[in-house]
Amino acid sequence: METKKNWEKIVKRMELLMRLKSFPVGFKMLEKKEELDAIPFMRRPEAKVSLCQLITQVRSNDWTVGADLDNFLSPLCPSIIGLTELPSEGFMDGTFRSIVWTKTRKDGAKYEQGIPRMPVGKYEAVAMAPLVYNPFEPDIVLIYANPSQMMLLINALQFEDYEVMQFFSVGESSCSDAIARCYLTGKPSMTIPCYGERRYGHAQDEDLVMALPAEKMEKALAGLEVLYRRGIRYPISYAGAESDLSSAYPGSYGQMSQLEVIRGTDSRLLIGVTGSIATGKSTVASMLEELGAPIIDFDVLAHEVVEPDLPAWKDIVAFFGEQILQEDRSLDRQRLSDIVFNDMVKRKKLESFIHPRIQEKFILQLLEITQKDPEAIVQVVIPLLIELNLQYLFDNLLVVHIPQEMQVKRLSKRDGITEETALNILQSQISIDEKVGYAEYVVHNDKTVAETRKQVEKLWQTLKEAQKAKKDSKLAS
Repeated sequence: METKKNWEKIVKRMELLMRLKSFPVGFKMLEKKEELDAIPFMRRPEAKVSLCQLITQVRSNDWTVGADLDNFLSPLCPSIIGLTELPSEGFMDGTFRSIVWTKTRKDGAKYEQGIPRMPVGKYEAVAMAPLVYNPFEPDIVLIYANPSQMMLLINALQFEDYEVMQFFSVGESSCSDAIARCYLTGKPSMTIPCYGERRYGHAQDEDLVMALPAEKMEKALAGLEVLYRRGIRYPISYAGAESDLSSAYPGSYGQMSQLEVIRGTDSRLLIGVTGSIATGKSTVASMLEELGAPIIDFDVLAHEVVEPDLPAWKDIVAFFGEQILQEDRSLDRQRLSDIVFNDMVKRKKLESFIHPRIQEKFILQLLEITQKDPEAIVQVVIPLLIELNLQYLFDNLLVVHIPQEMQVKRLSKRDGITEETALNILQSQISIDEKVGYAEYVVHNDKTVAETRKQVEKLWQTLKEAQKAKKDSKLAS
């Protein structure tokens, strides 16, 4: 069976970020049981089985398995995935559940009616396999993980297009809460594996299970990636129940008071301007400046804060040594860049010396502008705005966009480097297409200067309208 996506790449990255201990299970319902024969490495049960046994054979044994109605031990499992109706007598009347799980048959009947089941008649078989092998295009994906890992996965799914997630537990037959509910709602469904899944499917004490519609896997991975960049990772390090948490809390907690200073109480409008290398941020910013928007450029600030004998310069020289100095005692930026480019620890250290000083200088420059004009529309140009997670500072974001192929050519020509080197540099940042997803405004800078200017002039009118709306809102409150 052909697959539409490279599931190997998606799954391996997810396994790495979540530190999963068992394979994510690709789960597919088949309209004809003969389709099982077309799946490579297919194993069919030699004895009657339960659904949870098959799942464990995949996620723990690394097997590809499939079954039709005749392979199941009782009608309970196949009734959940729509392979058969559950008989009324002995099951839907509550008798079966009342033997162990409920006080009366009435409670047992209520129990069966509460279990979500897939409609009968569409499917004849089920196939499961480790998704990492690209076995087939799955309908859903089953992920088993501990509560900390699941919390991270939920956060990842909620990162974009936020939605409160509701999860259910019917009790025993929990596979219905994950598998059937996911099929029926088209939404991720998490539950607690039941007694049967722990006894027959060997789910561990700490295990939870989530069924994800296959099309949500890339969304989950994208959320995991961005949370990782923001420091939300598994395993979760302990700050200490009796420790001073001021240094362990996320930066956003301590930055709220600073945000009040930056946003101000006047009618200023702050626009974060970003893009990627060679997209033309400076060109667009200059056009906006001509229309009346003063610029604060973080690249300029970054040069100013590392001038010889300033605090950031001293910290950098103390850490990296005088080898990164030129004859005039200024920083050799190329040498410093070469040192930190492939070394995340050193890059983070360098950023810790520079970024706080840039922030201080930014606030001083902003206050100077807004004291002169409390109604200024201020554009703040930051090349790595999204990588540094600074979008919260601004009223709106503007991304200057060109296609990546054009970026590669422009960067190669501008810096006199090969296109391969240019591509490697671009791939060290968030892609320009991903950045567009963060922006309220986009200027496409891939055609003529005149066409870019036309977009900027239209944007300027939009910004003035946004500022007026902000001012009216403040007056109303």
